Amino acid sequence: MKILKRLFEPIDLSKGIIWKVIVLFSIPILLSYIFQQIYTIADAAICGQFLNENQVAGVNNTGNIVFIVLQFAFGCTAGFSVITSNKIGQKDIEGVRRSFATQIKLSFVISIILTIIAILCINPLLAVIGLKASNNPVQNEIYESAKLYVLIIFAGTFTQIFYNQVCSFLRSVGDSLTPLLFLIFSTVVNILLDLLFIAVFNWGVAGAAIATVIAQAISAIGCFIYTFYHYREYRLKKSDFSFNLNDDIRHLKLGLPLAFQFSILCIGLIVMQAVIIKFDTNTAGQVVTSYAQNGFGAATKLNNFLMCPFNALGTAMLSYCGQNFGANKKERIKLGVKQAFIIVFIEYIIFAGIGLLLTINGFYLYIFYSADKVNPETIRYGNIYLYCDLSLYFILGMLFVLRNSLQGIGKALYPFLAGIGELAGRTMICLTLPTLINGGPISTEASDISLLGISFADPLAWIFATSIMIYGAVKYIFKISSNEENIINMK
Repeated sequence: MKILKRLFEPIDLSKGIIWKVIVLFSIPILLSYIFQQIYTIADAAICGQFLNENQVAGVNNTGNIVFIVLQFAFGCTAGFSVITSNKIGQKDIEGVRRSFATQIKLSFVISIILTIIAILCINPLLAVIGLKASNNPVQNEIYESAKLYVLIIFAGTFTQIFYNQVCSFLRSVGDSLTPLLFLIFSTVVNILLDLLFIAVFNWGVAGAAIATVIAQAISAIGCFIYTFYHYREYRLKKSDFSFNLNDDIRHLKLGLPLAFQFSILCIGLIVMQAVIIKFDTNTAGQVVTSYAQNGFGAATKLNNFLMCPFNALGTAMLSYCGQNFGANKKERIKLGVKQAFIIVFIEYIIFAGIGLLLTINGFYLYIFYSADKVNPETIRYGNIYLYCDLSLYFILGMLFVLRNSLQGIGKALYPFLAGIGELAGRTMICLTLPTLINGGPISTEASDISLLGISFADPLAWIFATSIMIYGAVKYIFKISSNEENIINMK
């Protein structure tokens, strides 16, 4: 019982052996991200088994459109939690409660605004990636499937916002295990509901979306109940919700830049998706196959899964740097970032290697699709994309560490500028390089080598963003005076 109780105790990230504290704190976060990907994989795998090829392509095409909204919400809540981490480092319990209450108020307002805007923008967003209603039966079925799926997901945006909000709060106080446990439970619920709604009730694409929203709602409700029950010192009082413009502005100054940054990144991915669809389009502009969409779709899902260790490490560094910044342990922040880079390199070797093994004979594609949907073309599209991304994975890991570390010390400008740099880089590459390599417009007749133009868009965009972030890190993290080094606790 004592061991179990200790697992649920929050970790003080301002004390202990640095690399060990970061790794221990990031492991539950990593498992959480893995189970979030299992969410996605479960939807894709079950859809791939029970829906037809065009419906599967429709669901695959919505990934980046959904992310543009959900990542905005995630960025907001992650930015808000920096204030909480600072208060934890300062041992200011009342300040922690006020921060929690402010996050709830802001999350409520943001969820309403975001849901309305998202639903109104469904058709324009689908049009950006080349999906519109059409007399062509293949294109129209892909469009209708995508539209229905994204409508239901957007209608349930509030469930994702409040789940992310309470999870960010728990991590900021040093508890990364509780969000994991509730996510495991809701993942199981999601898979069971997927099977029920799709395989038994035959609800098709709608069934997959409804299952996801219900599972997210269960996670959010469970986490809130647990937080108020377990952390008595953080139980909110009426006075914590009193209007304080300064508190609202402080949270928004950290939340909105990160939210816009994440959404900006998704805009770049949508541009990329629009070019991918062109590989399935004939010279008359009609979508006639789904090989590229399904090949890139499966590769993207595997890629997102393999990115989990970098993402988890970055999230851990957000709380780590936030707590230590609040405790004024700047040298500990610098050492933590340096040791995080070593962890990145180890993760790169392991997970890039796993990814390469899974590309053999297109093995990963059979995880997402039934055998009849896998062919040499889908394997070719997916594998080339993965080869290019995996080759420069260590750059991605550095990007996650630097982005969250700077955010954790309140320097939101550099992550925001890096997001713009990543958007500009990815967009420029996607819109020019494939066409340039192909020697003309992209279609089903495009040359094999033109795939490299779209596949290298991710790594080159990471390099643009990381170069901006390195400047900010050198200026605010690595330059510490010798006097500061002597007085700061390095334990």
